[in-house]
Amino acid sequence: MTRPAVPAAPPAEPAADHDGHGHRSLDLEHFLPYRLSVLTNRMSRGLADIYSERFGISVTEWRVIAVLGRYPELSANGVAERTAMDKVAVSRAVARLLERGFIEREMHDSDRRRSVLELSEAGYAVYDVVVPLALEFERDLLSAIDEDERAALDGLLAKLTRKYVV
Repeated sequence: MTRPAVPAAPPAEPAADHDGHGHRSLDLEHFLPYRLSVLTNRMSRGLADIYSERFGISVTEWRVIAVLGRYPELSANGVAERTAMDKVAVSRAVARLLERGFIEREMHDSDRRRSVLELSEAGYAVYDVVVPLALEFERDLLSAIDEDERAALDGLLAKLTRKYVV
């Protein structure tokens, strides 16, 4: 992942709204990474309400199921790369999903040292129920903006994503 160079910070100026503690102020409500993180967390929680009670799966477990539903035969590392999630979190989610029978692990055909993951029939049953609900959740979310704004948002997200993809 390529990251932009971090410019040298200008000299610290006391923040008038922080009782003069002499440290620079970070206005979180306008700081894009923070705003995106908060929005993503809220959306994930809203979507999790759809599948967690019904299927007893976590956000991380759903993301593993969603990725394997779209890209079968990925390794756990492949899932972590595709989702930008922590490898340990993915590994734990994979272990729980294997234990519950939602995914299966097999040896890769061409590289017997590498295992690949695939949804089981039970995993596809969850996937087939949650996907339409997730798409409806997305439609409802996007109903707050018009078609031109959606196209602009899509373009901006793609542009920002390219900045951080190798």
